[in-house]
Amino acid sequence: MPTKTTATPAAGAEAKNPIQVIERMMKLLDALARHPDPVALKQLALDTGLHPSTAHRILGAMSQSGFVERTEPGVYRLGIRLLELGSLVKSRISLRETAMPSMLKLHAATGESVNLGIRAGDEIVYVERTSSGRSAVRVVHIVGARAPLHTTATGKLFLVEDGAEKVREYARRTAHPASTPTSITTLPALEKEHDNVRRHGVAFDLDEVESGVRCIAAVIRDDAGELVAGLSLSTPSERFNPDWAPLIRETADEISRALGYVKR
Repeated sequence: MPTKTTATPAAGAEAKNPIQVIERMMKLLDALARHPDPVALKQLALDTGLHPSTAHRILGAMSQSGFVERTEPGVYRLGIRLLELGSLVKSRISLRETAMPSMLKLHAATGESVNLGIRAGDEIVYVERTSSGRSAVRVVHIVGARAPLHTTATGKLFLVEDGAEKVREYARRTAHPASTPTSITTLPALEKEHDNVRRHGVAFDLDEVESGVRCIAAVIRDDAGELVAGLSLSTPSERFNPDWAPLIRETADEISRALGYVKR
């Protein structure tokens, strides 16, 4: 007569409740993430409230899949598979797709054009825009348009991030030419403008790229804290409202959080 195999109570419970197993895996991963160095099984069991035999069994399964590595008997750390998956997720996050829902909300709240700009050398390139359709005034911030860093609100954000020495290098390299009569064209004036950006947390373009158009911009950062883009609101000069600055800053912060940025 065949011998009947009986699962242990713990193994049987895990087989019947896969959700519980997943929850326990997540507990172990979270516990490993809290420790900068490899962690002993006993400590992991204490951190998660799991029985050592249960923790050992789950860690063994995760080790086979590369989610956990065993550095020595009974000692574990996070595995390389998590890094591979994290890099894949990061590569698939599109700045434009992530920003657009927040841009549309800002557009709905203000009725004005909202722009997403990135840096390309000494220029800002506008990669996304919501158009207000409220004015016949031509706005230069169309998708694919370029403008010098020192004249644009978004460009000023990147120059401030560069620091004083790189700003001086930029001034020598480009001679900061004027786009309009109100464009900033001297280094002292540019440095003074950057002081204002640091003080207010936003940058302004007051008819500096195009006469009759004004703009407010705030920084967007990625999960590494790097400045990757500027969110800007552009309006005809007669409708310009500096009181929108906090809303623009809040919207930029919302996009940064969606990209994984955590303010420290």
